[in-house]
Amino acid sequence: MMEFGIIFIVLACVFGLFMAWGVGANDVANAMATSVGSKALTIKQAIIIAAVFEFLGAFLAGGQVTATIRKGMIDAELMAGSPELLVYGMMASLLAAGIWLLIASRAGWPVSTTHSIVGAIVGFAAVGLGIEAVHWAKVGAIVMSWVISPVTSGAIAFLLFLSVQKLIFNTDDPLANARRYVPVYIFLVGFIVTLVTMLKGLKHVGLELNMFQSYLVAISVGIVIMLIGIYFIRRLKFDPNADREYHFTNVEKVFGILMMVTACAMAFAHGSNDVANAVGPLAAVVSIVQNNGEVTQRSLMAPWILLLGGIGIVAGLMMYGHKVIATVGQGITELTPSRGFAATLAAATTVVVASGTGLPISTTHTLVGAVLGVGMARGIAAVNMGVVRAIFMSWIVTLPAGAILAILFFFTLKGIFGG
Repeated sequence: MMEFGIIFIVLACVFGLFMAWGVGANDVANAMATSVGSKALTIKQAIIIAAVFEFLGAFLAGGQVTATIRKGMIDAELMAGSPELLVYGMMASLLAAGIWLLIASRAGWPVSTTHSIVGAIVGFAAVGLGIEAVHWAKVGAIVMSWVISPVTSGAIAFLLFLSVQKLIFNTDDPLANARRYVPVYIFLVGFIVTLVTMLKGLKHVGLELNMFQSYLVAISVGIVIMLIGIYFIRRLKFDPNADREYHFTNVEKVFGILMMVTACAMAFAHGSNDVANAVGPLAAVVSIVQNNGEVTQRSLMAPWILLLGGIGIVAGLMMYGHKVIATVGQGITELTPSRGFAATLAAATTVVVASGTGLPISTTHTLVGAVLGVGMARGIAAVNMGVVRAIFMSWIVTLPAGAILAILFFFTLKGIFGG
């Protein structure tokens, strides 16, 4: 079958780019919605920040999760005699998930790209290859993460927002305390994202640091980002009259600076995790073709594959991202910069840790969980349960939609190329 090798690689690149485009167009809304919804950033600013940091996250820290999507879910050993089936399946999965994301983005539905691709891979594997080809234990672990990740990020967001209330809002001088404590939160954002990137994400670029060096780099980066934050906070102009109409207007200005830092962290975290959805199956196809049809469990991820994923995500975001960002904006609960910060940092922490451990969690679930956590900290009446129910429904539909489309494309490709 390898006489079609070049065609397979070209098709896989096109489908992979299409899928990455869908990730940028749809899922990035979940990553940037809190920044836009809280009015800390305009849509244009959010797109610029996301374009830069999504790309950096995908390229610098996307290697670990990519390995799980590529090798973890299907028993590749079973297909050693017929590698073309795996090639068709991976291409079908990319096309199926890409098309589903296009449909969802046009409708403005915030769906999970992880659901789309996992549903597609499991769908083609179970029907096209047999039930035994799927690593159900691995799939089970991923499904568990769909429950664990929103609960974890929700709990972190809840605690973060409580700390903000205790240290700043419920004090005699909220503005003075905001200027004192917000730089500490900024340090925390820089430290957490850098540390996990150092520990887990940089192996594929050949940079291996020990624990002490990693902590040193993370602390240094945290301090640098904190100093930049302090510089911008000092440049803020406060209007004493503003607080007469709305008590915390000036405090929220300080949080606006923090929100920009957390938006960068979230985009980085999102890029590092979700690039796997697009380039995992692509990497599998390239590996099989380059090894003359040998289905190998261990092969190095070529940097150009991560680069392609990063470019696709940024392109989708710039071309179509504004649509879903605008839809998601303020749907779940009313966000201010302080609330948006708690939700975004909690989600970023959960996503980056999951990325470091190789578990492909859904950013949608993580962020919805975090926003729910912030809403819950203010009481259940602050949460729009109608929107939450609609989001849950779209999560349920996405999995079978990805599976059905993948099965369809799998048999189509099999019919065209034989096998």
